[in-house]
Amino acid sequence: MLSKSQIGFIKSLHQKKYRKENGIFIIEGIKSIVEFIESSYQIHSIYYLAQYQSLLPNLPANIKLFEVNNAELDKISTLQTPQGVLALVHIPKSRSLDVSSLKGSFSLMLDGVQDPGNLGTIIRTADWFGFKQIICSNNTVEIYNPKTVQATMGSLSRVNVYYEELPTLLKDIKVPVFGAVFNGTSMYETKWGKEGVVILGNEGQGISPEIINLITNPVTIPRVGGAESLNVAISAAILCADICRNF
Repeated sequence: MLSKSQIGFIKSLHQKKYRKENGIFIIEGIKSIVEFIESSYQIHSIYYLAQYQSLLPNLPANIKLFEVNNAELDKISTLQTPQGVLALVHIPKSRSLDVSSLKGSFSLMLDGVQDPGNLGTIIRTADWFGFKQIICSNNTVEIYNPKTVQATMGSLSRVNVYYEELPTLLKDIKVPVFGAVFNGTSMYETKWGKEGVVILGNEGQGISPEIINLITNPVTIPRVGGAESLNVAISAAILCADICRNF
């Protein structure tokens, strides 16, 4: 049985304020939890229904284990339909991006992305195409939002995500700066080369004016039909695929 204080603590982590205050976030689902266990992240504790115990791998002794019932899991889960296993994970200490790491590879850069599901899907997409890092503006949604974590399907354990002041950073980097805009060069005619950052903007407003002025290679995904715009996560997937096709 979980105590009221344990339940209250875990439920508090549904909110950004308390995740930041305690340095802990929530992941759910056996697949994602196993991937975080096998990563450099530190697991604080795991809460599981009895029938899921056999699915857990061998765990270090410092990870606390709690068997819970369905009613308790319903209270602590962030999901409408809990997935049987929930873990608390320590948030790593924040790091500044080393701009030299941008050389020789491609990275995604997100300017004001607000939807947590979009961010999670972009992280998962980056992982699929082998992009090792994503650089976010400080007004991009938090990566430890439960909806973001859930949408990554474990990929957050492999992709490095940084939050930076993008205008300052872009003035210092030495690789091409591609930006997804409506009036750029068709991606089919774009010479991607072997390195660069690819900027995607806010769902409603696109890339902010101060960032657009720093783009060296504006790129457009050609429109054939009548849709007004593309979802930012879909745009990320299309651009990542085209970049990889040209490697």
